Amino acid sequence: MFENMKKLIKFYEEVLSMPHRQEIARELRNEDDLFMLLLYSEMIGIPNPVYYYTLELYPHMIEEFHDWHLRMGMDKSPLNGIRCC
Repeated sequence: MFENMKKLIKFYEEVLSMPHRQEIARELRNEDDLFMLLLYSEMIGIPNPVYYYTLELYPHMIEEFHDWHLRMGMDKSPLNGIRCC
């Protein structure tokens, strides 16, 4: 009985989230792009007051940056300071 209730609840959640799945994915991608902009803003000339702290994230974000510039249609990295390819 309890397992059937869990399946019913899971099915109900799937039905509710189905029409919004693409919208949620797009919103998450936009948030990631904004975070990338904040992280690399100093390299494109936008002053970043927390540049010192975001510097520590570069090694962890190189792979995501590479995926981002390929998704944007750029074969090579658009920033000179980052060599991901």
